[in-house]
Amino acid sequence: MKTWKTLDSEYIVQSPFGNVRRDKCELPNGNIIDDFYVNEYSDWVNAIVITKEKKVVLVKQYRQGAKDFFTEIPGGMIEEGETYEAGILREVQEETGFTSDDPPVLLGEFMVNPAEQNNKVHTFLISNAYLGFHQHLDENEDIEIEVIDLEMMKKRIEQGKLTQLFTVTAYSIAVARGLV
Repeated sequence: MKTWKTLDSEYIVQSPFGNVRRDKCELPNGNIIDDFYVNEYSDWVNAIVITKEKKVVLVKQYRQGAKDFFTEIPGGMIEEGETYEAGILREVQEETGFTSDDPPVLLGEFMVNPAEQNNKVHTFLISNAYLGFHQHLDENEDIEIEVIDLEMMKKRIEQGKLTQLFTVTAYSIAVARGLV
């Protein structure tokens, strides 16, 4: 197997939310793809947040790409100069008001969609969380918080009611490692 060769590249969109780049590529077999679109994003962080009472902290919000509401684990983009650990603690606090005195535990680093995106998501477990703050949402966020039992989360996944991939993945890894 060989890599593709980029013959030309130009930005179609550049914004604070991400960039769209159009590449002209030559495949190893000589075929040319004139319009291959790549979505460039910053790395993301997310976390399965478990309270001191062994409940899961989830967020519900509208997602324009799917044009629907999704219940998922909290997360977002890291800020410039911020570590992934600091970024997830900040995101959880801003979105939910929850925090923890325990350091986040890295569950894994995953390519989001390597066929068309360049970024990773860094998934953490935050244990012994407690409500220590009020939500501090930015102007583009409208988030409802839901705190549920671990058993209810398992049931919702099994029933197909929690369908966001990173939420299911974080829960599954934490369970498989015996962390929840």
